[in-house]
This record gives sequence, structure tokens and C-alpha cells, in this order.
Amino acid sequence: MRILGIETSCDETGVAVYDDAQGLLSHELYSQVKLHADYGGVVPELASRDHVRKIIPLIQKALTDANTKGSELDGIAFTQGPGLVGALLVGSSVGRALSYAWNIPAVGVHHMEGHLLAPMLEANAPAFPFIALLVSGGHSMLVNVQGIGQYEVLGESIDDAAGEAFDKTAKLLGLDYPGGPLLAKLAERGEGGHYKFPRPMTDRPGLDFSFSGLKTFAANTIRDADDSEQSKANIAFAFQEAVVDTLIIKCRRALKQTGLKRLVIAGGVSANSYLRAAVASLMSDMKGEVFYPGLAFCTDNGAMIAYAGMQRLKAGHTCDLSAAAKPRWSLETLPAV
Repeated sequence: MRILGIETSCDETGVAVYDDAQGLLSHELYSQVKLHADYGGVVPELASRDHVRKIIPLIQKALTDANTKGSELDGIAFTQGPGLVGALLVGSSVGRALSYAWNIPAVGVHHMEGHLLAPMLEANAPAFPFIALLVSGGHSMLVNVQGIGQYEVLGESIDDAAGEAFDKTAKLLGLDYPGGPLLAKLAERGEGGHYKFPRPMTDRPGLDFSFSGLKTFAANTIRDADDSEQSKANIAFAFQEAVVDTLIIKCRRALKQTGLKRLVIAGGVSANSYLRAAVASLMSDMKGEVFYPGLAFCTDNGAMIAYAGMQRLKAGHTCDLSAAAKPRWSLETLPAV
């Protein structure tokens, strides 16, 4: 089976062709970072318009690189939600239109299921069941994964996601957009012991997250500190340490609570090297295994949507031309495969 995957949930246009026998045949990604940089964040209307401009050329390029014609595809998978509704409409409209034109089935994919299954694209793929930590600019959640479509959300952020807190704190430090990776880079020059940030919601039971208070703590710390580059680096170090410690504490709890020994880390923040080192230490201590997607597939991409869509199409899940975009969509409502 050969599938075209389309991702347009936010500010990256991703297109890929995946074959269940040959693996990933092509992978195209266009980032809108430069477009939104002047505004310090994603402007939904501009994002939607840019998806319109880029999506068809990217599809043509992906098909050419995969040496595949549209009529030779067995299906199309597109991100149906969650995400920015205007951006979602672009991908879903194009996906359903091509499905109709080429007379092949289409399926809407849950964006977070795409991230959750992204490690399956790697040679060392995790077996079910496992705990998944999904950390990105829009989401932070811990999921008990028993199989495809068998998801129990154990905890999630009640306010800012981890990636969002990274970006907002980076902006307070005067870093460009997107600030999360720049803050992590700045933290490499920082030193511990100068600032002590709280580890929110770790002093009580449960697996939910909260990062808005940590952002406020960072704002107050930055206001009271001197303006030297070393002080900024020290603050970045302390902030990153606090976020990662919080994530590790919650992961440990989830693994102990479920008795599972496999942990998947996915989403944009999963590319953070400090987090990866901390997770490696955690799983070594717990005598378990950790799995990640490749760095190219940590952020939003079409390959993860193609893979997730293929699993659903094989199970007979399809959608028709009336399928609506779902800017809000609970992961737990997905049917099992």
C-alpha cells in the first residue's frame, strides 16, 4: 500500500509518500518560521494563506521524488485536527479533492496520533504497549498506549504546553522566534546554582502539567537580574532544567503507575538534547527502553501523517467529502485498529 500524507495543522506544510513495503519514499517540508518571525508567533490567517501557496508544489515534488503518479496511490491521509482551523481546512480540502479526482480513499488523521506513531518510522520501532510523552508547542500529555487507537490520557497541561513556555520565556530573554531551540542553545552556556526555579505540580499526586506559573517566575527573575549575557544564559539553564525535571518526574510516575518499561518521546520538544539525556538516565535507572522519532520527524511533518493514515486505511477507516476539520479533538475518542 502506498499513501500520500499531508500535514497543515499549524505553520509547517508537510507532504510525504510512504509505502508499507519500501518505507518512506519522499518527504517534503516547508516551514513558515521566517513568515511569522516579525510577529513573534504564528498568525493564523497568514499561515493558512501560505499553506495554499505551498501545498500543491510540495505534493508534486513529493510524487516526483517517489516516482509515483497520483493514480498509483492507494490512499491519501491528511491532518484533520487538532490545530488552527484555517490551516487544517487547506490540507483537508486538498486531500479530499485529490481523493475524489484520483478515485482513491482518504482518511483524516489525528495530529497527536501522528506524533505518537512517528517513532514507528525508525528501524528500532517500539512494541505496544508503552507510555508516550507528547511535548510540543501546543501539547504536553502523557498517554498510556496499548495499541493504535487504544489511548488513555494519563495527564496533560492545564495551561501552557512545554514548548509554548519555552517560546514565551525565550521572548522574555530577547531571543528571536521560534525561541525554544534558541533558549536551549543559550542554556548550554549557562551555569547551575545561580537560580532555583519551581517544579510545578510535582509536590502533589497526579500526572497533569502546568507551565504558565513557571513562565511568570521566569519573567520576574529576568526583571530582577542584570542584563548580562551570562545572567541570561544562567536563567535559560535554570528554566530548561526546571521544565525537564518536571517532565521526568511525571514520566517516572506514569511508568511506575502502569508498570510499563517502554517510553516514547515525541513532538517538537523531543529534539531537545538536555531532555534526551535526562530521559536516557531515567530509563537506565528504571531498566527500561526509550524511543524517539528521528530529528526530522520530531516537528510537524507529512511522513507521520502518512504512516498513521496507512494504519487506519488498512483497518477500513475512511472519510467522505463532507468530513469537517476538527480544531479540537480528543485523542481518546479515536477508534481502535
